[in-house]
Order: sequence, then structure tokens, then C-alpha cells
Amino acid sequence: MPKAKKSSRRKKFDYNQDRKKLKMKFLKKQAPRIENSQIRNAWDNRKSMARNLGEMGLTFDPNRALPIKKQKVQAAERETKAADDIVTKPYVLNQLEEVASRPEKDTKTLSSDLIEYVQYMVREHNDDYKAMARDEKNYYQDTPKQIKRKINEYKRCHSEHFDAFVKSLAAQ
Repeated sequence: MPKAKKSSRRKKFDYNQDRKKLKMKFLKKQAPRIENSQIRNAWDNRKSMARNLGEMGLTFDPNRALPIKKQKVQAAERETKAADDIVTKPYVLNQLEEVASRPEKDTKTLSSDLIEYVQYMVREHNDDYKAMARDEKNYYQDTPKQIKRKINEYKRCHSEHFDAFVKSLAAQ
């Protein structure tokens, strides 16, 4: 099969195209994706980042928001700059504060092997950690303190399961 004629031709550099301008034009078209839905909904693409954040009550530069006081002259300048930043979208800040104040759910879980290990140790030895350390099922040769830590972790992560387990032991 014959080769295509144009593929073997040498590429010529186009001196009339400004590569820097092409790159900047390409980058301007792609606006970054804003992950936070409250900020994304209030964002205005026609305004600068600093102005958008200022209208929401947020800051673009934390060093300007909380400057280190050196002289009295800077304090007067800061007061004039602070008057320029008028919050027109306070609902964004309120929504962000509300989301941040929600309690975070503890999502940590333990492996089924560790749960079985802890239940076996508690079933056999109750609170005797030294006897647990000498048990033949203590494959990893945990010390009494390590076993106690594992049991406390199980109590913290699965408190309702641990309470039910202890009640079932007491009933037997």
C-alpha cells in the first residue's frame, strides 16, 4: 500500500500566528468548575474573582482581610478599603456557615475480623486484659494495652452493637 504524499512533507512553522495569544484565548474559554454549589450559583462570570468573593462576604486575599498592624497609617487605609467592599450577597455566607455548623457524622468502621476478635476476647475474659494477652487467639501478640485500645475503639464506633452484645452475655 503506498504512503500518503502529505504525511512525508516537512511541517512549516507559521510565523503569522501568535501562539501565546492562541493559548490565552483557549484558557479564557474554559472557566474552572466551582465545587461549592452556593458559590457557583452566586458567581458572576463578568466580574473578577476578588469582586465576586467580596460581594459574597468572602475574601480573595487573607493577608488583606487580617493584616498585621505595623503603623497607624495602615489602619486608616484599611478603613477606607473596607468601606469599598460592600456585601451584596450575604445569603451565600449564611448558607456556608449553616453547612459548616452541621455536626459531622462519624463514618469510621472496623473490619469484621477485628469485631470478631474483640467479641471473642470480651466473651472469654470480660475485662481481664492480661488474660486476653495470654490467650491463644491473640495471633498478633497484642499487649494488654493494645487490646484495651481495640476494645475501646469498638465501643466508640459500634456503641449500640457493643451494648447489645454485653446484654446478650449477661442473659446467658
